[in-house]
Amino acid sequence: MKKQLIVYVKDPSNKKVVTSALESGVFALLLDKPESKKVKQLARVKTIAPDGDFRLGEDFVIVEIKGKEDEEKAASLLKAGKNVIVKTTDWTIIPLENLLAQGDNVYAWVRNAEEAETAITILEKGVKGVVLDTEDVNEIKAAGQAINLQGENVKLETATIKRVKPIGMCDRVCIDTCSNMVRGEGALVGNSSAGMFLVHAETESNPYVAARPFRVNAGAVHMYVRLPGGKTKYLAEIESGDEVMIYNYKGEGRVAYVGRAKIERRPMLLIEAETKEGKRISAILQNAETIRLTKPDGTPISVVELKEGDEVLAYTEEPGRHFGMKVKESIVEK
Repeated sequence: MKKQLIVYVKDPSNKKVVTSALESGVFALLLDKPESKKVKQLARVKTIAPDGDFRLGEDFVIVEIKGKEDEEKAASLLKAGKNVIVKTTDWTIIPLENLLAQGDNVYAWVRNAEEAETAITILEKGVKGVVLDTEDVNEIKAAGQAINLQGENVKLETATIKRVKPIGMCDRVCIDTCSNMVRGEGALVGNSSAGMFLVHAETESNPYVAARPFRVNAGAVHMYVRLPGGKTKYLAEIESGDEVMIYNYKGEGRVAYVGRAKIERRPMLLIEAETKEGKRISAILQNAETIRLTKPDGTPISVVELKEGDEVLAYTEEPGRHFGMKVKESIVEK
């Protein structure tokens, strides 16, 4: 799940701090006093305050850890479903590690980007977010960059193409994101959430079509696309403002926001592959030169050039989804 940046604002009229926080992808601003109106005059932003979108002391609780008793108090609040902001007298990760074992809604009070980066990687999963206590614009921007680049990595596998079959006209979805991608990046899509191809972004140009590096021509409407937090969604349901995961050929992920999703009728191909462990993967993609899968070295390969024996990147997991959430169940997908 995407980590959250919260910036502590001492002076709600400090436009530089508020603006820098907003430009750094802030989730919310934290205020000690009921002064949310002052901040909202500067920008449309959520607040955690006595009069905020999230109530300080109710939705979010600050616990200063000075000893074991404070740690136990924080743990009980976590078990009660509260978002707990952990503040330590000298910044250490031990209380955070202990509390992360008690619940997921742990936030770390930090003073700079370095501490923020450490907090979001503690025990691999990291805290849910950080509260950054600084008026240094450069530190705010650096913390925002560190958190925004902190994605969800997956283990990609090599799959061997077994069949490429034209199947005629279908409704396909083209995802235009609000971010440019580079060679070796794309989205994970597939006929089943148990097996997905890394469909390459349209980073390549040719004499007939200009590159559109913000776009992934993702495939038929029924297919799954991977979202943050290990969730999936049908391509037909993707719309402006949604979050999707973008991965590179190493399996390193980042979040991108959807600017537009287009559904159009196009000629399509059924593509089937198999991993070394014998897992079958399939997808229905548009029959056009600009649609590409990804080779193990990150090189894009057009679907019209695919042939039996070619190797491409894929992601597999055990099948079973309910409203996009992974569940354990007996299921057969063909």
